[in-house]
Formats: sequence, C-alpha cells, structure tokens
Amino acid sequence: MLIQLITQHPEAIGTILRNTPPWVGGLLVALVALGSTQLRDRRAGLVRVSVMPVAITAFSLWGTVSAFAGSSLLPQVLALWAAAALVAGAPVAVMRVDAQYDPATRSYALRGSVVPLLLILAIFLVKYVVGVELAIAPRLVHDAPYVLTVGGLYGAFSGIFIGRAARLWRLALRSPVPAAAAAA
Repeated sequence: MLIQLITQHPEAIGTILRNTPPWVGGLLVALVALGSTQLRDRRAGLVRVSVMPVAITAFSLWGTVSAFAGSSLLPQVLALWAAAALVAGAPVAVMRVDAQYDPATRSYALRGSVVPLLLILAIFLVKYVVGVELAIAPRLVHDAPYVLTVGGLYGAFSGIFIGRAARLWRLALRSPVPAAAAAA
C-alpha cells in the first residue's frame, strides 16, 4: 500500500516524513550505529554477542505486538512469528560459524559482517512501513494476509539473528574448558 502510494504520489514522501515523530530518526541512527559495530573484525565475550540478538528479537516482538495488539488475529500472528523464527533460524544455527572461541579468555574472535546491519535495517523498515500503513489505513489490523505477512517477516528476521547467535553459543559449549578454570 505504501509503495503504491509513493509511486503514484511521490509528493507524499514529504508528508510522511514530516509526520514521523523525531524519535524515530534517533532510533534509526542508534540502530545503524549498533549494526555498524558489526562491520569490522573484533573480539567480544559471550554476553556481548548475546545482547544484540536478544535486543533485536525483543524489538521485533514489540513491533509485532504494538502493531497488532488491537487485532483479533494477534494470537495467530504471534504463533506465525514463532514458526517463522524457527524455520528461518534453525538452518542458520547449524551452519558453519566463521569465528573462534577462546575458552581461556571466554571471548570470540569475530569477523566483520554486514548481515547484522542489514537485518537491523530490515526490521526497522518493516516497523516503520507498518506504522505508516496502519496510520493511513487502521483497518489493516483486521486483514489476515497483511498481519500474518508482517508477523512472518518479523519472525524470520529474528530467527536469523538468533540462529547466528546460536552458532556462537554452540561454539562456546563445544570448546574445552581450560585446566585452570576447571580446577577453580
């Protein structure tokens, strides 16, 4: 709907942007900054590699619930969100991980990747577009194909994020505990 509006009435872009709350721009900047930290090679501990997937998954769930809280389809949307997360995340979780885990320092050597930034932007874009579309046409919260598609997208993006984190968790679980740490 929004794409159709913008292609047929490009002048609507200005109106949409003017009616966007200022905090949305701040959130976008913060999310881009967060995703950009993943672009370069780095070292990180288990907590640090877990925080972003958990936070982004929470953002995705919040986006789903906040968009469709008024819909009688919310239980189905949440079920589809979970199913899509599982379907998208499970294959990612078992893929080969391109990182090393050092059990002595309990940290990972991670290669830079654009994937987290792209996933963050995808979730943000879906949240933004859904917000605009629901402001224009609130009746969409009762349109099953619409709400289920959005819930599925949110779930799939979150599943990929969690699947990527699960690879790292698996790497840590499979690493032998150093003798000094085991004796303590």
